[in-house]
Amino acid sequence: MRFMMIMFPGSYDNVPADAELPNDEHMLAMGKYNEALREAGVLLAVDGLRAPSAGARVSFKSGKAVVRDGPFSESKEVVGGYWMIQVRSRDDAIEWAKRCPGLPNETIEIRPVWEMA
Repeated sequence: MRFMMIMFPGSYDNVPADAELPNDEHMLAMGKYNEALREAGVLLAVDGLRAPSAGARVSFKSGKAVVRDGPFSESKEVVGGYWMIQVRSRDDAIEWAKRCPGLPNETIEIRPVWEMA
């Protein structure tokens, strides 16, 4: 089964669009975690996302596309990145998420992917 593990880092909604990744212990720990996923053969994809201030949203209210540039004031949680993994079960996905070196202000949401028949 495929699962997406979605990272919600706290306070990411106020980061400038041109901010660089921090080069610190946490990023090194994440790199080791990603390598463990890869070595276990469960990692399908992993990407970090730039801050919302670098993005845009396209909505379709009243049937017409409307574009708004970030940041987005109504956001309560902001996606900072994701992992796509393939494991046997939801419990396996949870175990991998628990191994992530997340910070106290970070949350990982685990969602199964619809499999097309």
